[in-house]
Amino acid sequence: MSRKTKKRISTAIRVVIMAFFLLLVVLPVYWMVITSFKTSAEVLDLQNISYFPRKFTLENYAGLFSQYDYSVLLKNSLMVSVTSALVVTFFSMFGGYSLARFQFKGKQTVVLFFLITQMIPAILVIIPVYVAFSRMGLVNSYLGLFVYYVACNLPFCAITMRSFFERIPVTLEEAAKIDGCSRMQALFKVVFPIMFPGIVSVFVFGFIGAWNELIAGTIFISTPDMWTIPVGLKTLIGKYNVEWGMLTAGGVMALLPTAVMFAVMQKFIVEGLTSGAVKE
Repeated sequence: MSRKTKKRISTAIRVVIMAFFLLLVVLPVYWMVITSFKTSAEVLDLQNISYFPRKFTLENYAGLFSQYDYSVLLKNSLMVSVTSALVVTFFSMFGGYSLARFQFKGKQTVVLFFLITQMIPAILVIIPVYVAFSRMGLVNSYLGLFVYYVACNLPFCAITMRSFFERIPVTLEEAAKIDGCSRMQALFKVVFPIMFPGIVSVFVFGFIGAWNELIAGTIFISTPDMWTIPVGLKTLIGKYNVEWGMLTAGGVMALLPTAVMFAVMQKFIVEGLTSGAVKE
């Protein structure tokens, strides 16, 4: 067998494997989308499964807003997710800069602690956190949910921001200082503008970490008017019945913000912005 033939076979195998994994990702999303546009009778008709809506309808989306007040869930999720993501991004910017630029005692311990926290499942600490929050009066409040999301997402985002800062040449800051800038001025006028793609990426990570979270929202919040989207959609799953149409419609609407954010994030490549900025 010639080398050219072997290369073609190898390429074909890789394409088949990639196509298989692509289907694993795309098919569930496709099924969720088409189910959201089916009637209740069509969804429950297991004898004649359809791979495209026989009768296109928006009743599931209308039912979300009329029966379950999806707009309140959307408002609550946006408020908690955006606020916590902004705070996480702010502290990650300065925390990541400190870890990347400064040398201090215990630095490696801090980094190791941040990494270890990512290895611990949140479900293991949810009960101690609940007990602490109940004593502080943070249960059934947006503040408690906000504090929890910030604490969970900050270590990962700080480590991520640190890696972004390490790709920024120190000579950029040194050149700014030679021109008369202080460290903070160099940070805000030179480093942060270059770091904008990384900052946006960290914001997206923080947002998605709060947007998709279910367990803490279920445990900490008991008032229906304060539920977030994952908690509200969970109520569509009953003991004897599941509202598949509205559940998938809510999933589609919950998926849109994160899908848009991921699409935008792909454009921000830090290496492309900093490559060749300074010749060492």
